[in-house]
Amino acid sequence: MKLLLHTCCGPCSIYPLQVLREMDIQVMGFFYRHNIHPYTECLKREDTLRQYADDQGMKMIWQPDYQLENFLQSVVFREKDRCRYCYHARLSAAAKIARKGKFDAFSSTLLYSKFQNHSLIQEIGAAVAKETGVDFFYHDFRPGWKQAIEESKALGMYRQSYCGCIYSEKDRYFKPAKNSST
Repeated sequence: MKLLLHTCCGPCSIYPLQVLREMDIQVMGFFYRHNIHPYTECLKREDTLRQYADDQGMKMIWQPDYQLENFLQSVVFREKDRCRYCYHARLSAAAKIARKGKFDAFSSTLLYSKFQNHSLIQEIGAAVAKETGVDFFYHDFRPGWKQAIEESKALGMYRQSYCGCIYSEKDRYFKPAKNSST
């Protein structure tokens, strides 16, 4: 099978790439960048992924441009449902490239993270597959969570601490002060 793997970063690619190769699946990666903010964060993730992909001999497709404005316009006033939009944008972009490149299926390293909504990813992946005519390959890569974290640390990889968008960065770092009476 020839599979296009949406890859969000280097560390999240470790375990899925190992598993897919063990399954004798031919993997090519795809880096989607519009959802990663700020731009300097996007570049850190891309640089780390480039190094890892080169080291592993994984061919990659790199999304050109950086359409921050389109991403933000698509989620503004829908912040609580932003992940649905983001999953759809990434999976849809991957599926369209997979169709054009005559891949048998597409998937995502989002399925590695214990912080992502797997049932929503699976639902959106199935809908996008129906729209594009390219199969969505679902595999739960979460069992390799700790193993890949240890491996990424051993490799000295840049490891981000939030999903990607500016909203997830805020959720990670901003802790509102407790309401106190003065």
